[in-house]
This record gives sequence, structure tokens and C-alpha cells, in this order.
Amino acid sequence: MPGSRTPSHGISFSVIAPAAYLREFVAQTPATVHHVAAQRVLLDPAYRAFFLEEERRGATIILDNGVFDLGQSLKPCELVRAAQAVNAAEIILPDVIGDASATMRASDLAAAQILALSDEFRLCAVVQAANDEDWHRCYDHFITRDYVGAIAFPASRGKEPSNALSKNRLTATEHLEAHGLVDTGRIYRLLGLGRTGHLELFEQRRHEWISSVDAAAPVLLGAMGIRMLPDGPYEKIRTPRVETVQHIEPDRFSLIKDNIKAVRYAAGCPIEIRTPA
Repeated sequence: MPGSRTPSHGISFSVIAPAAYLREFVAQTPATVHHVAAQRVLLDPAYRAFFLEEERRGATIILDNGVFDLGQSLKPCELVRAAQAVNAAEIILPDVIGDASATMRASDLAAAQILALSDEFRLCAVVQAANDEDWHRCYDHFITRDYVGAIAFPASRGKEPSNALSKNRLTATEHLEAHGLVDTGRIYRLLGLGRTGHLELFEQRRHEWISSVDAAAPVLLGAMGIRMLPDGPYEKIRTPRVETVQHIEPDRFSLIKDNIKAVRYAAGCPIEIRTPA
């Protein structure tokens, strides 16, 4: 049973929620790490104000580039503008889902443009690939680039189990550790939850070099009335995109908070939701 393991390391978990419910589910005590959508920072003053408040409480703000929600990343100048608006510490560089070559080109170009505008942000590259050869090529590319201060691995979203590095994030992180390929001078992050949901985090906690993970799953599943059991099992189902959720029934709030606790339990993350004043 996953919960019977006792890993020594905890991974900070950043909750993703609809903008109207940031104070109910996203506010942290203590404030540690938030993954923040760049497009919402630019478009929504209340969203921007909330994360600026969290930053002032001590949170590290990581600005997501928007590709998962929009299908393509925001422009470098927009990313800088959004990052400055919330005092972000880090910008996730543009990536192209499943395409190593396009991701490397996009990140190299964006990094040059961002650094020409400002050097105040740490830059995070995302390892994207369609196969294992491309996965190695993409990772090797970023690990040798001076501009890369952090590296992120997207969630494994395939419906069927796989041991491919490009399709199984746990296989990928275990491969890096086993072959001495981790650069301890850089920060490593997980983006989202995949096919096995929060249960993956019990295993990922063995890697002390993994810093954070973000996910909307506990909020979206809870809003649908689905409980995430702390020790599993977990069944991945289709959920709406977080930005399309306009209303959550108040009688689902308790379930959502239990789901968030389940993910933080799996991640070994002691952060709690800060109760609105």
C-alpha cells in the first residue's frame, strides 16, 4: 500500500483552482510555492492581487507559460510582464507538448529574449519528447545550457502503462538518479498529475532533488463529487479545464479539501490551506 512507505523527502504541492476559489483552496500556511498561470495574471486583476499577496507572505511564485491551457505559450515579453506583476521568481519557458526539437528551439529563443528584457527571473525548461531518444536529446540540451536554472517534467498522461522515459515520468526520474544525471545545482519540478494521480508522489519522494508539483485534480475531481483516497486506488477520468469552471457547489468544499489533503499526504507536504479571514 503506497501510504505504508516512509520516504524521507517532501515535495511542495501547489493547488490549481478556478480564480473564484483561490482563497478557499489555494491560500497556503505557510506560504511556500505557487504555480501561477501567466495569462490569468495579465487578464484578471483579482487573480493577480491574490498571488501578489501570497508572494508578500513568503511564497515563491513560478509563472507557467500557458501552453497547457492555451495550446501555445505566451510571448516572452508577455511572460516578463506577467512575472513582474506578481514578483515571480521563476518563468517556465515556452514548450511544445510532445515535441523535443520544437521545445528546444522555443526555449532557446525565449530565454534569449527574456534575458534581453530582464535577468531577474530564474528560467525553467520543460523536457518534452515523443520517444526516448528525443527525451535524452532534450534533457541533455537543457542540462548544458547556462540559462536553465530549473528543469520540469510534464505529467505522464497516457492511458496505458509504459516504461518509456517519454511516457512514464517515474521511469524518467529513476533513470536520472540511477545514472548520475541529476544536476544538484538546478531545481527540478513536476508539472501536473498523470495516469496514477497522487500515488506517483509516494515514489517520487525518494528523489530528494524534486522540489515541487502542481495540480488541479483534487479541486476538479472534488467538484465532480469524486474522492481521492489517500492510499488509492486512483482512476484517472476526464475533467474540465480549470478555467472553464465557474461555480462549485459549497457542499463539495469539504470533499475538495480532503482531496487536497490526500495529495499533500502523498507528497509529504505539510502545507495547509490558510483559512480566509
